[in-house]
Amino acid sequence: MNAGSMRLGAIAATLVAYAFAVPAAAAQPSLRLSSQTFVERVATDLNGRARRILASADRTAPGDQLIVILDWRNDGPAPLRNVAITRPVPRGLEPVLDDPMMQMSVDGGAHWGRLDDLWLPTPLGGVRRAVPADVTHIRWPLPQAAPGQSGRLSYRLTLR
Repeated sequence: MNAGSMRLGAIAATLVAYAFAVPAAAAQPSLRLSSQTFVERVATDLNGRARRILASADRTAPGDQLIVILDWRNDGPAPLRNVAITRPVPRGLEPVLDDPMMQMSVDGGAHWGRLDDLWLPTPLGGVRRAVPADVTHIRWPLPQAAPGQSGRLSYRLTLR
C-alpha cells in the first residue's frame, strides 16, 4: 500500500466518523442531530446526458464533492433560542462556501464570520485574508425552534 492510498484510506475513515459524529455545538441536550455524508458523482443516463447522483462516501478521491445532510429536531419541552449547529471541518476537507447563513471560523471556533471578514497572522508578523482551506469550523444559527420543530441543512465539502 503506497502513501497516497494510506492517506485516502485515512480520509475515508475520517469521513465515516464525520458522518456519525455528534456536532460540538449541540449545546442543548434537547437538540437532536443526525447526519449522512454522500459523494456526488456524475453518471450518464440512457440518452447520453450527464446526471448528478449521490453515492455512498465509502470510496473517495481528491477533488470529490461531498454532500453532508444534517437533520435537526427540538426534542425538548421548551423552545430553543440562540442555538447554533456547529461542525468541525476535518483536515483534508474544504467547505464550499455557498450558503449565506453559514458562518466560518479559522481559529477553532473562537471567532466567527463570513470568510471575507476573517484574517490570519503570517509568519513574518503581517496578516492575510483567510481562504476556504483555513476554515476549521462551520456553523448555522437556528431560528427559535418550538418543541417538536425540525429542519434540515445540507452543505458541501471538497476533498483535497
